[in-house]
Amino acid sequence: MGKVAFITGATRGIGKAIALRFAKDGYDIALNYRKENEELNQTKSEIKKNGVKCFAVSGDVSAYEDCERMAKEIIENLGSIDCLVNNAGITKDMLLMRMKEEDFRQVIDVNLVGTFNVTKTVIPFMMKARQGRIINISSVVGVAGNAGQANYAASKAGIIGFTKSLAKEVASRNILVNSVAPGFIQTDMTAVLKDEVKDEIAKSIPLKRMGTADDVANVIAFLASDAASYITGQVINVDGGMLM
Repeated sequence: MGKVAFITGATRGIGKAIALRFAKDGYDIALNYRKENEELNQTKSEIKKNGVKCFAVSGDVSAYEDCERMAKEIIENLGSIDCLVNNAGITKDMLLMRMKEEDFRQVIDVNLVGTFNVTKTVIPFMMKARQGRIINISSVVGVAGNAGQANYAASKAGIIGFTKSLAKEVASRNILVNSVAPGFIQTDMTAVLKDEVKDEIAKSIPLKRMGTADDVANVIAFLASDAASYITGQVINVDGGMLM
């Protein structure tokens, strides 16, 4: 039986790139989504072209009961969860003076509490197997902050603290826990920006370009591999040198 990677929020953007990279590496894929749509079907089709299994599970990561059900369904259908990538996330950007309490809570609930919920329900299976990889998607905003993103930055900074704490708890069971912090990446979120804004962003990055979803997926694939067997509790910035 091959290894299984469980990726949350994996129907498009960075999540989809991660799923496809794992599929190319021979992993069977468990794909989390909120609502069934054409993007989901397209992603499943692309994954299966690599000759691996693809099992899609619907669920809201901010709801603990959904996460319990998803973990059980994945184990029942694919047999294990060898690597978990907590990728699901949302933004509700606004200056704090104008931000509603619900806007703050919702971002924390999905991004940070969601990471806790999924990890909490998956970790018992990894503990029993005495091996596993957990990779949490943070952000350079969680490291450096950003005006208008107090909720998002708080959630992503929380993920870093969560990563480091959990890494210390489970290292003795050969479960490695790391975080990847992307910078400006070409996704649907950045596609809506005006060209002049994108140009200004690129100028501010030492490598003079925005990153791609594959840039992030490649680092995650490395952290999941045997080549990274002595790395845990780390945060790797994938940002073209922004935070040097």
